Amino acid sequence: MTQTEFLNIVMPFKDKVFRLAKRLLVSTEEAEDATQEVLIKLWNNKSKFEAYKNVEAFSMTMTKNFCLDKLKSKQAQNLKIVHSNYQDHNTSLQKQVEAQDSLDWVGRIIEELPEQQKMVIQLRDIEQYELDEICDMLDMNNTSVRVALSRARKTIREKLTNTHSYGIK
Repeated sequence: MTQTEFLNIVMPFKDKVFRLAKRLLVSTEEAEDATQEVLIKLWNNKSKFEAYKNVEAFSMTMTKNFCLDKLKSKQAQNLKIVHSNYQDHNTSLQKQVEAQDSLDWVGRIIEELPEQQKMVIQLRDIEQYELDEICDMLDMNNTSVRVALSRARKTIREKLTNTHSYGIK
């Protein structure tokens, strides 16, 4: 496989690899390093691409495993998750501030989720993977992925609603 063929296969999803690494590792520099490591591993194993049903899913699994190994070697309390790729240029400054505040809250809430729910919400709602692909990536059955996703969304919805109502019921 030539370098061009490799790049044609890998480039369409390299940003997804980075975003997953950033979600898990938080630090942009560490996410860039993780992305580079995954791409190097893919390059070194390019002769085996035919054996993989879905190279993208395989690379996301590699990213997840690499990041989790990296996290195990660090202190968990030094990590935090922040995600914001939402921009709307047609809104007022107040609406932009409110939207950013909501995104910040969602990021904080996701940070508190159990690891499995955190990964499922990242892959499904942010990266837009199909449930079957997530099942393959996380080595989970369909029901477990659906339950984790449902619980994560419910927790986010409840905490965000509680935050916006200032705890008043």
